[in-house]
Amino acid sequence: MRIPEVVLNSLASKSKDKDYKYRDLYRNLYNPEFYLRAYQKVASKEGNMTAGSDGQTIDGMSTKRINDLISKIRDESYQPNPARRKYIPKKNGGKRPLGIPSTDDKLVQEVVRMVLEAIYEGSFKDSSHGFRPNRSCHTALKQVKNLFTGVRWFVEGDIKGFFDNIDHATLIVILRKRIEDEKFIRLIWKFLRAGYLEDWEYHGTYSGTPQGGIVSPILANIYLNEFDRYISKYQKEFNAGKERKRNPEYRLIEGRRRSYQRTLEKNKDIWDEAKKAEYTEEINRINERIKVIPALDPMDEEFRRFVYVRYADDFLIGIIGSKQEAEKVREDAALFLKEKLKLELSMEKTLITHSSKFAKFLGYGISVQRDTSFSEHGRTRNYKPYLLLPKSAWEGKLRSLGALVTKDDGSWKSIHRQYLIDNDDLEIVSIYNSEIRGLCNYYRLANNVSVLNQFHYIMEYSMYKTFARKYQISVRQILDKYRINGKFAVKYMTKKGEKIRFFLNESFSKHENPLADPDVDKEPNTLIYSGRSSLVDRLLANKCEWCEAETEIEMHHVRKLKDLKGKARWEQFMIARRRKTLALCRKCHDDLNAGRLD
Repeated sequence: MRIPEVVLNSLASKSKDKDYKYRDLYRNLYNPEFYLRAYQKVASKEGNMTAGSDGQTIDGMSTKRINDLISKIRDESYQPNPARRKYIPKKNGGKRPLGIPSTDDKLVQEVVRMVLEAIYEGSFKDSSHGFRPNRSCHTALKQVKNLFTGVRWFVEGDIKGFFDNIDHATLIVILRKRIEDEKFIRLIWKFLRAGYLEDWEYHGTYSGTPQGGIVSPILANIYLNEFDRYISKYQKEFNAGKERKRNPEYRLIEGRRRSYQRTLEKNKDIWDEAKKAEYTEEINRINERIKVIPALDPMDEEFRRFVYVRYADDFLIGIIGSKQEAEKVREDAALFLKEKLKLELSMEKTLITHSSKFAKFLGYGISVQRDTSFSEHGRTRNYKPYLLLPKSAWEGKLRSLGALVTKDDGSWKSIHRQYLIDNDDLEIVSIYNSEIRGLCNYYRLANNVSVLNQFHYIMEYSMYKTFARKYQISVRQILDKYRINGKFAVKYMTKKGEKIRFFLNESFSKHENPLADPDVDKEPNTLIYSGRSSLVDRLLANKCEWCEAETEIEMHHVRKLKDLKGKARWEQFMIARRRKTLALCRKCHDDLNAGRLD
């Protein structure tokens, strides 16, 4: 079998050739190496122990299970299970549906995702940032900072229910432009039509991408890449003029200044000091006036520019032009989405915002500065994008965590978090650190990120109060107990001896460089991580880590190490090695599940 990297690199080498047709893709799904690579990735996710509609989790993964799955793929008898639907809370108080695919479906989808990414990644536009390697919300926002200088109008894109309304037939037509392999296409159809279970009642899916599916993000990008290509063509047709014309008012005042300067220079030897002072004073007044007048005509109707950035289904368009032109852009975008992609642009939420005000994009407020600043080299006219951290973002975070309450007089007050009291000391301080660092990392590009010092202050005292409630003592006593060299810290033991975890205590300032890691887009993981050796190597070693029998292995998984009480010897074995997995033979795994292993 070919190594997955070799196959994927071969596919990627033709990605930028839009006329190249991919054939014989389906046979790659017969390669066990792809599934082992997929297993390694799926096993690292927090939800790997959440059962799908078939009741199975990643626990018990084996080469036999993979080979059985490949057999079904080979004869096309494989049928994805409907996703199990549950609802998770949204920031606005509502609930968002989340689909939980079965583990076997996750493996197949991950293999398909790898293949599709190799095919399409090289052909995606630079304006696209969602769900792509080495791209994130930060890279999208950085592009806004770089490209939106001088923008006069924003068009805030809002597609109604995008992920639920992707038209299946249209998506398949788009896929067939590059892929000539009907077995592979039929597999995509199966994922699209798998449906979902809600309260154990089956619901068919006639539009949208697979609920919670690993393959959904890449399919969404393939779908909206058609919009990106349309926008790219539209942009070229929209843009006009190499540069703005000179501002007539600026030229008039500049001419007046030159006239005064020439006259002064010509007569400096014959005029008295009073006369020279009069002309010098007038030149200075002109200099002050000229600093606040654009050198180029901001209303030049023959100069137009169009810029565009997209993250998943959120996009922002910047227009250097009139409001009427911005409205025409919105109408044309809505028409394309409706006619070509069968999507609806919400005209109520797709706002046209003057760039002196704040448009909303990826949780930031985006505006264009208009204040005049001065440098040692002279006047600098800004017109540069300004990224705002909205107060509602960090205040809402505090409220969602339960770290903040509003008093009767309207002022704020930090409060303990009752649901953390049963955690140990190290976990509590680590959770607070992770939450603070997560919000700071996300908003590190904001010009006003320093306002997070107030967020930090409230979180700090919420933590003190949580410890105080846990031990039923005062905050003062907690500080006396846990301060080390003036800093709050928790001591804990490791194999190498005692260590100290300090509470995160730093001031927050703007960073120009984005974090390309897409994990910056996610909620911080507040679980205690455990180390692991190569999962696949241990699976393929065919040696039971308990009885040492050399036979086929099943991997036993636990959700997190803290769930292990350490009473059974196999639990002590996992805890000592700080592994959430244990490679067992079939007999030992059955004994463990039946409570007989010890």
